[in-house]
Amino acid sequence: MQIIDFANTKDYNVKVIKNTMHTILRRKGKKMESYFMFKNLAIIIIAAKVCGIVARKCKAPQVVGEIIAGLLIGPSILGWVEQSDFLVQLAEIGVVLLMFSAGLETDLKDLLKTGPIAALIACAGVFIPLVCGSLLYMAFYGVAPWGSEAFYKAVFVGTILTATSVSITVESLREMGKLKGKVGTTILSAAIIDDVIGIIVLTFVIGFKSPDSKPMSVLVNTVLFFVFAIVIGFICYKIFQLMDSKYPHTRRIPIAGLALCLAMAYIAEKYFGIADITGAYVAGIILCSIRDSKYIAEKMDISSYILFGPVFFASIGLKTNVDNVNMSILLFSIAFVAVGLISKVVGCGIVARLCKFNGLDSLKIGVGMMTRGEVALIVAQKGLSAGLLTSVYFTSVIFLIIVSSILTPIILKILYSKDTAAPTTE
Repeated sequence: MQIIDFANTKDYNVKVIKNTMHTILRRKGKKMESYFMFKNLAIIIIAAKVCGIVARKCKAPQVVGEIIAGLLIGPSILGWVEQSDFLVQLAEIGVVLLMFSAGLETDLKDLLKTGPIAALIACAGVFIPLVCGSLLYMAFYGVAPWGSEAFYKAVFVGTILTATSVSITVESLREMGKLKGKVGTTILSAAIIDDVIGIIVLTFVIGFKSPDSKPMSVLVNTVLFFVFAIVIGFICYKIFQLMDSKYPHTRRIPIAGLALCLAMAYIAEKYFGIADITGAYVAGIILCSIRDSKYIAEKMDISSYILFGPVFFASIGLKTNVDNVNMSILLFSIAFVAVGLISKVVGCGIVARLCKFNGLDSLKIGVGMMTRGEVALIVAQKGLSAGLLTSVYFTSVIFLIIVSSILTPIILKILYSKDTAAPTTE
C-alpha cells in the first residue's frame, strides 16, 4: 500500500508553482524587452535623421548630427534610450558594413601606391600618442619608475590614445565625395595599419604585466591573417569574377558579397585576434576590382543608411554618462582629449609632410587620423580586465570619442572647402 506524505507533496506543489511562475515572468520579461527594442529603434532612427538634417543645414556632415542624437536621447540628457546588448550588436554590424563599403570603394592601385607611406604615417600615429599619453598620466599622478605598476598604467593610458576609428572619417569622406584619391586612400590605409599596430602594442603592454599573455603570438597571428587574406582573397576574387560574368547585376552577387564580409570579420576576430572591421575591409578590397563592385556597394548602402549606420553613430552618444564625473576626472579628461587630438595631428601630419604631401593635405591626413571609437573602448576594456585601468577613466575615453567624432568631420569639411584656393593631390 502506497503511503502519501501530504506535507512533502504540498511543498513539492508549491515549488512547481513557483518555478512555473518564474518561467512565465521570464518569458513575459523577454517579450516586454522585444517591445522596448522596437521603441528604442524607432526613437534612434527618427532622432538620428532629424539631427542629421539639422547638421547638414548647419553645413556639418550628417554623422555629426547622428552622434549628437545619441547624446541627446541617451542617459546623459533625456534618457529615452539606454544601451543594450541588442543595440551593441546592431552597432557592430553597422561598423562592419561601413568598413566593407569602404573597401569596395577603394581604388586598389591607389592603395598599393600609398601602402608604404601609410605604414610610416601609422607608425607615427601610434608612437607619438603613446609617448604623450604616458607623459600626461605621469604629469597628473607622478613620475613612475621603470617596470613599476604605475609605469605600466601610464603606458596603458598612452596605448588607449594609439587607436584610430576609421569609420567616422570614412563616412565623412564619403559624404564629401573624397574617399577615393591619394589623401582619402592614405588616411584609410594608415588607419587600418594603425589599429593593427595598436593591438600589437596593447598585447605587449599586457604581456609585460601578465606572464600568461604571449605578445609574440599577436605578431605571428597578424602575419598569418594577411597571408590567409591573400590566398583566400585570390580564390574568392576568381569565384566572384566568374559569377559576375555569368550572372551580371543580379542580387545573388551582393548577397554572396555580404556573406564574404561577415565571414572575414568573424575569421579575423575569432581565429587571428585581429579586429573584425579589418576583416570586413579586406573583404571589400577583395571585391573592389570586380565589374559589379559598385552594384554591391549600392545594395550595402541601403541597409547601412536606413538602420545600421544611424544605430552605430548614435550608440557613441548613448555610451556617455556624466553622473560620476568629479573635478579631478574632468580636468584629466580635458587634458586627455587635448593630447589625444593634437598628438595624432602632429605625428601623422609631420610624417605626411616628410612624405612630400603639401601642407593642406598633410593637415587633412593628420585630422582624418584623430578620431577615436570602438577600438579605443575595446583597448580600455582590456586594460580594465588586466588591472591596468579603473572604470572611472572610461569617462575620459568616452569624452575623447565624442569630441573627436564631432570635430573631425567638421574640420575635414573646412579643410576640403579650401581645395578651390589651393591645389591638392586629390
